[in-house]
Amino acid sequence: MPSESATRERLDAATRPLDPPLAAVDLPALRANVADLARRAGGTPIRVASKSVRSRAVLEEALGSGLTANGGFRGVMSYSLREAIWLVRAGARDVLMGYPVTDRGALAELASDPLLLESITLMIDCPEHLDVVHAAAGSSAVPARVCLDVDASLRIGPVHLGVRRSPLRTPESAAAVARAAKRRGFSVVGVMFYEAQIAGLPDTSAAVRLVKRASAAELSTRRGLVVDAVTAIAGTLEIVNSGGTGSLEVSSADRVVTEVTAGSGLFVPTLFDRYRSFTPRPAMFFALSAVRRPTPKIATLFSGGYIASGPAGASRVPTPVWPAGLALLRNEGAGEVQTPVTGLAAGALRIGDRVWFRHAKAGELCERFTDLHLVDADGTRTTVPTYRGEGQCFG
Repeated sequence: MPSESATRERLDAATRPLDPPLAAVDLPALRANVADLARRAGGTPIRVASKSVRSRAVLEEALGSGLTANGGFRGVMSYSLREAIWLVRAGARDVLMGYPVTDRGALAELASDPLLLESITLMIDCPEHLDVVHAAAGSSAVPARVCLDVDASLRIGPVHLGVRRSPLRTPESAAAVARAAKRRGFSVVGVMFYEAQIAGLPDTSAAVRLVKRASAAELSTRRGLVVDAVTAIAGTLEIVNSGGTGSLEVSSADRVVTEVTAGSGLFVPTLFDRYRSFTPRPAMFFALSAVRRPTPKIATLFSGGYIASGPAGASRVPTPVWPAGLALLRNEGAGEVQTPVTGLAAGALRIGDRVWFRHAKAGELCERFTDLHLVDADGTRTTVPTYRGEGQCFG
């Protein structure tokens, strides 16, 4: 991979005619990340998490890598049913919902269209989700495909390590929902396990790595039992989905897993800088312009308050990376209209100079921009729309 200075020079040169704020993607890094994710999955197909991308062109860049004998990318995990419908209308044929849906209008559209019913798999974790589908469709006969979301957290006594997602956890509870779905005419095609305490937790200490190993061992045993229980009700499952960017090796090693999911690993935001399982190659950046100099040691940039979701704190703010030696002011941070920076490099910034940042999370930056400027190794720039640039906002 090119050095940081070479990457910066190439991004600067390719976007020089453009006025910041702007977002750019380093294509060599993106493609290297695509290849590395496939390598880490060890031949298990990877489903792209669209919420971490939010640009059809970038989704196509990943999915265009194909599914070969050695693995690759196949299908999309969507975060909104309206988004899933939009993607199918644009040509996608394998979209798994990552979350349950209560959007009545979107469910009614799904139920009325055979192509959508064939291409989209709904996520459920309780019989009430089935009731919502029937009510939205105005019918008790909706042959929709469904996947069960099963809690993948680690529980040690009263301690819960992981995210709060599904009420399903045991083979018995999963089988009960599968039985209810089948009885009501749904097609149960899969189960999903998202082990956030492995995939989304940086390797910051030996204690964290110990927890990850313990969680992987517990989940591997329980996942097999859940799959067996659901298979006994629904027959052979098409989908046993697991993992995330931070846990591809662990998830794909389980013999019952048929596919893994990744999305953030394409862009590699700052939240993924401290993982030991892979070498981060940042691929997405955004640039702001210096608009004032309130003191000789501070430069103020236009815009930049692109704060990531999750628990509020320093890990969710953007990070200035070029020129090196800049930092946000603790009492102002990244602002809605202006972002002051200080540090050794601030004194050299002139009005109109650029500062490049990285976002804390991946696809969320695309909610702030209508375009992404894809910059290739030879400096060629291709401008593609984000979801926002195509007039889409899915929440």
